[in-house]
Amino acid sequence: MALISFTTIITSISLLHLTLAYFFLVQPKTIEDQALVFVLGESMNMPAVRGFDIPSPALALVAVVLGFSGISDLVSLSMPEDFSALYYWGTQAPLRFFLSMLLVFYSYTFSPTTSIFSSSSSSSTRRPGVSHKGSGSGTDHLHNRLLFTFAFIEMMAWFWTWITLREERGAIVEKMRKQHEKEAHSH
Repeated sequence: MALISFTTIITSISLLHLTLAYFFLVQPKTIEDQALVFVLGESMNMPAVRGFDIPSPALALVAVVLGFSGISDLVSLSMPEDFSALYYWGTQAPLRFFLSMLLVFYSYTFSPTTSIFSSSSSSSTRRPGVSHKGSGSGTDHLHNRLLFTFAFIEMMAWFWTWITLREERGAIVEKMRKQHEKEAHSH
């Protein structure tokens, strides 16, 4: 049996989403100024985010999406445990882990400040943390320390949820089997 149940982990993720939604709506600068965002961003040489000084329509949209996600995940925890653990979260956790992992990979790998695809001569002239002018597409905004930190935390949390679900699956199936036998003997 896991030390922390999958419902506790999912509740924590949902409350994190609701908290982030609140701060994106009211005070987005608070999120950008977090030590974890700074440390992970600096360690991975990710550029800082600009435009978080005041709330904006784009940040309000992010807040709404995170709020919907947090509330819907909390509501889905009210489903029966056997259905929730075996079917719903059994497919959601690995999917969300995989999508978060892709976002972490994309955000870091294709960042203008990463040295993975650059030659040694061009990387020596590049200043750390300073991004160059991108191609102008929307994907250029996916290469920053805030998105990287969010996706990294999501990836870790959903992997932990997935592993916990796999550990708890046996106990849930055994409980369902005993309940089914009990119902069969009473009839």
